[in-house]
Amino acid sequence: MELNLERPRDYLFVRKAGAREVVIVDRPFRTSLILCRDKVIDDWAVADAMALTPERIEPILALSPDVVLLGTGAHQQFPSQAVLAAFLQRGIGVEVMDNAAAARTWDILASEGRNVIAAFILA
Repeated sequence: MELNLERPRDYLFVRKAGAREVVIVDRPFRTSLILCRDKVIDDWAVADAMALTPERIEPILALSPDVVLLGTGAHQQFPSQAVLAAFLQRGIGVEVMDNAAAARTWDILASEGRNVIAAFILA
């Protein structure tokens, strides 16, 4: 699904998103990643939302976002209560959705200048 025709200049935008690939600007990614307004962390070793642990989300927590958009692949799949609690205990909102919805939401919130992180699980 093509998301953007125009190229914003002040943040990295998601052009396409699916269960196995996310295209950020013009670069395709096929492994799980963390997306910030100005960089991509593409060595996030997560392949399944159910396998997420509080330790695996530490790279996200270290960025101190206000909101995290957790894209869990083709379908919305909630991680464990311990993972959700790790976000909430730090005052970080977390929204769990499929990758396409996370990409659309990212583009809107990032365009508004919000302190948001998107984490995409790709399998």
